[in-house]
Amino acid sequence: MKVFKFGGASVKNAEAVKNVGKVIQLFNDDLVVVISAMDKTTNALEKVVESYMKKDGECFKWLDEVKNFHYKIIDELFNDKTHQIYEDIHNAFVEIEWELEEEPLRSYDYVYDQIVSVGEIVSTKIVSAYLNLTGLPAQWIDVRNVIQTDNTHRDAKVDWELTEKLAKKEFELNASSSVKTVFLTQGFIGSSSENFTTTLGREGSDFSAGILAYCLNAESVTIWKDVPGMLNADPKLFSETKMLSNISYHEAVELAYYGATVIHPKTIKPLQNKNIPLYVKSFLNPQQEGTVIDNNTTHDSSIPSFIVKRNQVLISIESKDYSFIIENNLSQIFGIFSKMGVKINLMQNSAISFSVVVDFDVQKTPLLIQELTKDYKVRYNENLSLITVRHYTKEAIDSVVQNQKILLEQKSRKMIRMVV
Repeated sequence: MKVFKFGGASVKNAEAVKNVGKVIQLFNDDLVVVISAMDKTTNALEKVVESYMKKDGECFKWLDEVKNFHYKIIDELFNDKTHQIYEDIHNAFVEIEWELEEEPLRSYDYVYDQIVSVGEIVSTKIVSAYLNLTGLPAQWIDVRNVIQTDNTHRDAKVDWELTEKLAKKEFELNASSSVKTVFLTQGFIGSSSENFTTTLGREGSDFSAGILAYCLNAESVTIWKDVPGMLNADPKLFSETKMLSNISYHEAVELAYYGATVIHPKTIKPLQNKNIPLYVKSFLNPQQEGTVIDNNTTHDSSIPSFIVKRNQVLISIESKDYSFIIENNLSQIFGIFSKMGVKINLMQNSAISFSVVVDFDVQKTPLLIQELTKDYKVRYNENLSLITVRHYTKEAIDSVVQNQKILLEQKSRKMIRMVV
């Protein structure tokens, strides 16, 4: 069995959905196909959540935009307007409407998971129905019956033992069948023991593919993108990019951890544990070889890689009485970050201050600063970028810092990181 993962860009409209069907038809293997929410649906549903939690009266307006977007795609894919898919999608959106009709009494993170997760349900329902319409039998699986997690909403931790048992049961192949089996399921989401929907972290569909591949001892995982493979930089930000044809699991983890958006950071570990190769290929040109990620370290340092994280906040924390920032202070500071659920992208300390760089979060960042201010003097800069250059050269560094003001810099043998 092989695991395929198609992201939002691969199902952004009706033509894209048709193309996914063509790519799947190219392979005679038994497949588990993981599909993300369509195009920018996750962002759109985040607007619904924020509006609902703020009680600004706009949440149903934002939801209508999401619904209209999906119904337009369905209308283009299905000539029969009485097809079951119309009722299935209606019912999926009703679940959101039920949530919105209640007062927002639960936490933001809980509400987020219940609403935003519907994007994956709707997307996979549409793609599954279309594949079956074209004569490619696809078994729709609700991944919430498989991937079991704790109740840390928006960043749920996987119960690997239980998930593996359920995966082998839900994705069981018919040994007597000569026809390839296609299971179609969701990325990004899981379920807690209380049967509430959870999510695995932003862009977590890659991780879902890794989880299922590990649990099913898959032959390989392929992530289908709108780029020819894993590039050494984001082509939207850099005019000249090079493809990394083969890198190691270790190199991929490093690049993903520091913000390369092609692969979710948690995806690699389960694959490395069972030596399952990961391919990054183009759904626009599926015959191209793309990138392979495996144990081979030969080409890891061949060319520099550039990673840019936008919308960063640099927070400088100082003791109010100019005493040293020592272990006790750091323990308290890390405790605050943990309690607020904020991840640190970079940190640096001096005698009386401790500086960190974090992603800006409209909910968490103001609360974090407010909490830190109780015991420390806090200064912060917003709207920054964190640039990482791995396997850097002087030319590589110069190419990215032109006309930039560097506020903080860290340098090691293999990597330089700059807040600009």
